Amino acid sequence: MVELHKLKPPVGAKSNRKRKGRGDGSNKGSYSGRGLKGQKARSGGSLPLFFEGGQLPLVKKLPFMRGFYNRFRKSYLPINLDKLEILFESGDKVNPEILYEKNIISKKNSLVKILGKGDLTKSLVVSAHGFSKNAKEKIEKAGGSIEKIESKDGVIDE
Repeated sequence: MVELHKLKPPVGAKSNRKRKGRGDGSNKGSYSGRGLKGQKARSGGSLPLFFEGGQLPLVKKLPFMRGFYNRFRKSYLPINLDKLEILFESGDKVNPEILYEKNIISKKNSLVKILGKGDLTKSLVVSAHGFSKNAKEKIEKAGGSIEKIESKDGVIDE
């Protein structure tokens, strides 16, 4: 049974703090680990993280690097219907693997969205991660069908 008066932290979890400025015998005497003179040796001498001594900071030298980059953004590779019309025969299956084999897309596992530019006269079975409303109508009007692929994180996007 656990008794409150017997609780202790595990061995090695707690250590005594370093007492600075308590003589040279303490190993942190005289300058107390702050080095010799200068701004950072004085009290209140803390500096901002990217301070460069007053010279023009790197952040201001490279203004094109400012801004925000969303790591979680899903970017789709657009494929237009006119390209499918040229490269495929009637009744063919179209999916990202086949598009990769035909060198239409450069990465095998990229997200593909079919867009409605151009006309489609062949009936194709098109599998992709996204379709525009116009592309859906044109594929179904030509006698083809669409299959929506779930994206990598399991969420289906419109």
